[in-house]
Amino acid sequence: MALERHHPQYRILSADEIEAWRKIPPAVASDCMTRTQVMNSAIKPIAPGTPICGQARTVTTMVGDCWPICIMIAEAKPGEIVVVDAAGVREIAVWGGVMAEEAAYRKLGGAVVDGAVRDLADMREAGLAMYCSAATPKGPHQGFGGVLDGLASVGGVPVRSGDIVLGNDDGVVVVPLQRADEILAAAQAHLVKEEGWVGDIRSGASIPELFAMETGK
Repeated sequence: MALERHHPQYRILSADEIEAWRKIPPAVASDCMTRTQVMNSAIKPIAPGTPICGQARTVTTMVGDCWPICIMIAEAKPGEIVVVDAAGVREIAVWGGVMAEEAAYRKLGGAVVDGAVRDLADMREAGLAMYCSAATPKGPHQGFGGVLDGLASVGGVPVRSGDIVLGNDDGVVVVPLQRADEILAAAQAHLVKEEGWVGDIRSGASIPELFAMETGK
């Protein structure tokens, strides 16, 4: 098996920083990045109401191969999100129920797979927050190869290990780690602004009126 392994050095966010990010919806984070960094809309949670928030650990796998993912599940730290570039292949699952059991046992923060998974009921029972673009009973092979902790393209978004992954029923957004402080501050300010808008609407204001106040037009 040709397995390429990288060893990136990146800042590990504190528990308080992760908790602050948990309060930021993916949509707001994307708005603060000029509406970019949004994964393909096909990538959704297998169970509604299972948000994810954590730092990425990336895997790029050869088509139909689960082995690099198995290695990453064993090595990832609690709270981390395993983010998989499976080339968007929808007809071969690269993640199944036994892998979900280990990921849940190791208290990983969830997984995002640009491709197919299987054993959805087992994953839900295990409590793993899984986001994927397809499901199929057809299982994978092992040993073709892949890349661990390299630059990955997942759902059309570049992802590096350490980046912040936010997901909810809308989909998944990735915040580059080097922009974490900037985007978090902007997102927090945006939420305060939105809270004010909602208050104004409940006091009788219209959205065109709010827009006019915002733009000065």
